Amino acid sequence: MRSDPSAVADDDLLSMLLTRRFEEELLRMAATGDIRGTTHTCLGQEYIPVALERLLHPDDFVLSHHRGHGHYLARFGDVTGLLAELLGRQGAVCGGVGGSQHIHRPGYLSTGVQGESLPIAVGIALHFKRRALERCAVAYIGDGTWGEGAVYEALNMAALWSVPLVVVVENNGIAQTTPTSAHMAGSIAARAAAFGIAYQRIEGTDIDEIRADLRMDFNESRKSSKPFIVEFVTHRVGPHSKGDDARTAQQIREAELADWYPAYAFAHQAQTREIESIARKQLDDAIEEVRRRPLVSAPRLAAEHAGDGE
Repeated sequence: MRSDPSAVADDDLLSMLLTRRFEEELLRMAATGDIRGTTHTCLGQEYIPVALERLLHPDDFVLSHHRGHGHYLARFGDVTGLLAELLGRQGAVCGGVGGSQHIHRPGYLSTGVQGESLPIAVGIALHFKRRALERCAVAYIGDGTWGEGAVYEALNMAALWSVPLVVVVENNGIAQTTPTSAHMAGSIAARAAAFGIAYQRIEGTDIDEIRADLRMDFNESRKSSKPFIVEFVTHRVGPHSKGDDARTAQQIREAELADWYPAYAFAHQAQTREIESIARKQLDDAIEEVRRRPLVSAPRLAAEHAGDGE
C-alpha cells in the first residue's frame, strides 16, 4: 500500500499545478479549434521537471522534446510567452512559428524530432568542457527515443569525450501507441552500462526525495565532466496527442492510479485548494491577456527575429 506523499513547498506545488492546468486548457483549446495542429501534454509527469529545476544552475542548457511544456514552464515560468506561441499571438517566445514542439530561447531548445536533441546536447556539453565552464547539458528523452540510432551515437561520443551531459529518460511505458515491452529489448540500465555511463533509476514522485537522490550526480557531472543517465519510471495520464489514445481502459486506469496528483490532493487538501486557486487565477489571467493580443504577422515576425542568429 502506498504511503501518503510528503508535503512539498508551496512554490513547487504551484509550478506542478500551473503546468497541469495549462495542459488541460490546451486540450480544451485543441478540441474547440483555438489551437491548430498537434499538441502533446505531460499530464502525470509534471513533477519531474519541477524536481530537477532546483538541481539546475542558471547557465545549464536544457534540451526538451515533443512533450515539453512542463520542462519549459518549470524552467522559466513563462505562461504567457508559451501560450502566445501556441495561439500565434504577439509576445510569443518564438514569434508563433515554433508551435507546441519547437521552442528556443537562450539556454533552452525543444524539438519534435525523436533523438535529435541528444547529439546537440553532446555538442553543447563538449563546448562547456572545452571552455572550462562548470555547467551541464540536460537532455530529456522518452523510452521510445531509444529506437533512434542517433541516441547511441551520441552516448558513445559523450562517454568517449567525457562531457557534462545529463540524460533524463521519462519512461512512461508507451511510445506513442506502442508499449515499451513491444519495442525495447533489454533495459535502459544495461544500455548505460554498455557505454560505461553512470545510471540511476527513480520510481517515486516525491520531489524532495528525487532531489536528494540526484543532487550529487548533477554536481559530479558538472565538476568532473562526466555523462549521467537518470531513468524516471512515470505515467502518461493523458493521450499521446490531442485524443489518440490506443491504451485499453485498464491501462489508462492504471496510469491514473499511479498519478501523483490525486494522492497528493487527498493527503494535503488545504494546501492543494489554496495553491489550486492561485494557479487557476494565474492561468486565467494569462489566457485573458494573451487572447487580447494581436496575431503575429509575417513582417513583424521577421523583424522581431532578425537578430536571433547573432
